[in-house]
Amino acid sequence: MTDKMKRTRAGRLRAQWRDGKPALGAWAAIGSSFSAELMCVPGVDYICIDQQHGLIDYTHMLDMMRAIELYDITPFTRVPANESWMIGKVLDAGIQGVIVPMVSSGEEARKAVAACRYGRGNTRSYGPIRASMAMNSRDIDVVGNEVLCFVMVETKEGVERIDEIASTPGLDGIYIGPADLALGLGLPPDLDKEEPEHVAAVEKILRACEKHGIIPGIQCGSGRAARKQVEKGFKLVTFFKDSAALPAATERELAAAQGEDASTKAKGYV
Repeated sequence: MTDKMKRTRAGRLRAQWRDGKPALGAWAAIGSSFSAELMCVPGVDYICIDQQHGLIDYTHMLDMMRAIELYDITPFTRVPANESWMIGKVLDAGIQGVIVPMVSSGEEARKAVAACRYGRGNTRSYGPIRASMAMNSRDIDVVGNEVLCFVMVETKEGVERIDEIASTPGLDGIYIGPADLALGLGLPPDLDKEEPEHVAAVEKILRACEKHGIIPGIQCGSGRAARKQVEKGFKLVTFFKDSAALPAATERELAAAQGEDASTKAKGYV
């Protein structure tokens, strides 16, 4: 097996970022390995399985992750909460990137990182029962340090304390959830926000990531919006979500069948 074949999926994303290339991905909220597999088209770099707001439990996550792996795409998951046992369990199953929601301080960011890493000062216990197969190694430097740890900044407090979060040792990046960030700023919760205070908060998070040498990520409502965020400097960019795409496509085709203009009825599914 060549070195390239041995490199983990998470490691390939790291190499991609070192080369200055963004990672484009899809978001899976429907609890189905087949729907996850349908999104595994050439050019997709990662798929994030949403255990927080998606209709997905641990068993669904495991089946979906295995389907994604068939296509050599990096499997991520958003865990339900910043709990060490939740993070450790998905990592031991073979997930190569975790996104931890609702992190508003450096202390909370350190807790998320500690759950991903082995050794002194960390909280992950050793038992990579499937991760060792998925990552071709039982070496703690691989199954512990190679996995990707992102936290979500979604509150006003998190924005205010962004430098202490972004400077957390071992943190790979910060992922912005625009809808929850909007709520934290007193705005309607939807994607692709244009209100000045939201734009300013996103810009502040992006600059903090650049300052501290970590990866900025963001959720987008469309490929067009994702392109704009890539041009701004975001490196982990979600352009598609299964649970939003299906009703939007149904609405569009129904309008066409009825001889109507779907754009006048669009609801902006999240």
